[in-house]
Amino acid sequence: MLLIRADGNARIGVGHLMRCLTIAEELAARQGGREDICFVCADGESAGLAEERGFGSRVLGTDYRDMESELGLWRDMAAGSCNVVLVDSYYVTDRYLTALRQYGQLALMDDMGTRPYPVDCVINYNAPASPAAYRKLYPKGEVRLLIGSRYVPLRRQFLEAAPAPEGDVENVLLTTGGGDVENIAGAILEKIYREDLAFHLVIGRFNPHFQRMKERERRCANLFVHHDVADMAGLMRGCDVALTAGGSTVYELAAVGIPFLCFSYAENQEPLTEYIGRNRVAGFAGAWHRDSARVLEETGRLFEELIHDREKRMLYRNRELELVDGHGAERIARELAALPLQGAENGKGSSGWTEGGTDR
Repeated sequence: MLLIRADGNARIGVGHLMRCLTIAEELAARQGGREDICFVCADGESAGLAEERGFGSRVLGTDYRDMESELGLWRDMAAGSCNVVLVDSYYVTDRYLTALRQYGQLALMDDMGTRPYPVDCVINYNAPASPAAYRKLYPKGEVRLLIGSRYVPLRRQFLEAAPAPEGDVENVLLTTGGGDVENIAGAILEKIYREDLAFHLVIGRFNPHFQRMKERERRCANLFVHHDVADMAGLMRGCDVALTAGGSTVYELAAVGIPFLCFSYAENQEPLTEYIGRNRVAGFAGAWHRDSARVLEETGRLFEELIHDREKRMLYRNRELELVDGHGAERIARELAALPLQGAENGKGSSGWTEGGTDR
């Protein structure tokens, strides 16, 4: 039995929940069904997303920011019935994680890599993540480490790359995350809008500006607002360039080889977006949460360069395809499926290291 503790809402977006759903899909494929996978969520809105994908769910009815308050509910829910718990939240505490380990092997999605946690497996698929740094955090080798971009958990639709850039740019993709309470997408659209291009704006279900953008779509023949996109890879392949906030969309665009510009809008996104810019994987416009006006100006400048420079688009495409191969979810699912066996054979937490890089 696998329990996955994750949430998705307007404040934190749906990225945490969606990547866990992708891993769950791969696990379900491995074991031939979804019966032994259950999502544990703070609210019904989050659980509803899991149920839409055919997974069972439990609603805690708690504040997702106060995870220790839910420990009593775990005692009633998981005792004696769980082999692995996967936790994906920035609000975990050592007390919370230690308590959950009594229910089985514990895996944690860790995007920061700044300190050790009392867990049996740590997953950090971000490209800047350093296996050597994680070995220092867990020097005894008691924690299984799945580190590097070979573990990026993408849906299977992202396995096929788009054709190489040819001709002029005609279609532009713009996405700024599931929540976007500041309407960053609207500001960027105002900055880069041209009547000779088609703009495809992806808006998450929790975006409070959805109706405003739909009204603008009705006024603009070249603006298309997409909501709850099932085939995101297909939409990306139909575009020539993209603009995106940091997060999982960066890896999705890289997997299909769509040249893009990115920026961060939260501190946890800075390492990835700065890595992307520093290594010329794609264009980097800066940190919106630190200086939005500067990022807006830089976005406009870089966008004009990108749509007129086919060689740069080709360079970005090739470097993106070197970053991620689309098989990360399979690798994570395989490691999670093996955790209970490793715990039984070797004693809890003695499975050693598994490291990742950008190798394919």
